[in-house]
Amino acid sequence: MLWTVASVVALGFLVALEIAARHYGMRGPITNQAREVIFAPKSGPLLYASMALMMVVLTWRERMIAAGVAVGIDVVFFLVRWAFDAKMMFGNGALWVVLGYAVIAVTRRTGRERVLLLKGVGLGLLLVAGRKTGDTWLLVTSKTRPTVLDQYVATADHALGDPSWLAGRIVRATGPIGDHILDYVYIQLAVAAVVVALYQLRNVAAERRFPSHHLVRTFLVIGLLGPGIYMIFPVVGPIFAYGADGGHWAVADLWPNTPPTGVPHHMPFNEITPRNCMPSLHTAWATAIFIHSRRGPRILRFFGVFWLIATLGATLGFGYHYGTDIVAGVVFTLTIEAALRSLERGWDRSGTQLVAYGTAVFTALLLSYRYLSVEMADQPWVFGPLIMLSMISVIYGYIRTTKLWEPKATPARQPEPQPELV
Repeated sequence: MLWTVASVVALGFLVALEIAARHYGMRGPITNQAREVIFAPKSGPLLYASMALMMVVLTWRERMIAAGVAVGIDVVFFLVRWAFDAKMMFGNGALWVVLGYAVIAVTRRTGRERVLLLKGVGLGLLLVAGRKTGDTWLLVTSKTRPTVLDQYVATADHALGDPSWLAGRIVRATGPIGDHILDYVYIQLAVAAVVVALYQLRNVAAERRFPSHHLVRTFLVIGLLGPGIYMIFPVVGPIFAYGADGGHWAVADLWPNTPPTGVPHHMPFNEITPRNCMPSLHTAWATAIFIHSRRGPRILRFFGVFWLIATLGATLGFGYHYGTDIVAGVVFTLTIEAALRSLERGWDRSGTQLVAYGTAVFTALLLSYRYLSVEMADQPWVFGPLIMLSMISVIYGYIRTTKLWEPKATPARQPEPQPELV
């Protein structure tokens, strides 16, 4: 029933976004996804990652066959595109395989096996649909929010020492190597999430069921709720509001050399740049990857740490986010993760308190950025530590509460003393 309701809601949401995109003269998420059956996909790695998620329900033999079919189809598409000098990109084969298994589930499977395979297909398609939905939603934010709040956020960012300006200068100093590494990390965030999710879902094929909670759930909820905050708190980012990428809409070409000054106010901006900064969803997703990698082997834990640090470096160093966005993104993720884990295990007082506290801190951060930005800039030694302490308090509350939720280890039974043999 839950999967059915979720599917109906997701389909309705996609249809609504398709209609909204058409209203602005653009293709919506359904059209863009359908085009990738034939035309060059936007992201080949993402489609293969979605196929990998779907394959967690298959046997190893079926996985090898599916991977071989996907590669074979992509080779054919590659040759045809090469012959016609068309845009080159792989990934069509992976999408064909996922859609093919949807047909197999309906026509060749029954009962629990059909449901399990449809869940795998749905998981894979949700990953790519989430990307398409996000692209369309960002278009909607740029069309419906003509003014942005960057000046308020940039002013509040003085309390944290203008970290985006500092990180931007550091990234420029690293040259093309650092730039390319961070750019790859930033773009392939969904692929990194699949790496962790595949570890969590490694036993699905053997157990014939999905675990009650895993990274993909958190990823999707973050992507569902985050864009709604964009509509409430529209921010484009320092490289657009204060950098060359903003063109004549920018306040001035200040990023990353000169932090802005002056009294903040609403500023108009173009109808192209997404208002996708507050909170930083890249930080939110990278934080989720870090949290879910903690229960994996050492190499996976190192992977989670690296991806979080590199994502923070990219979001700040490329001028896509302010430091205040990062703090809000961490609090946002921990609150969502706490809510999902409470839903999994059953709501109790500790879970309710943690979610309520995280929500209150997140709301207070956004209100302070908007209405106390001047005071925050004037007294950085007061408000800077307060901002960091608010985030740390949510982190501490999450760690403390979730430790109480962990099952207690049962002590090994000691053998009863036996009378000594004479």
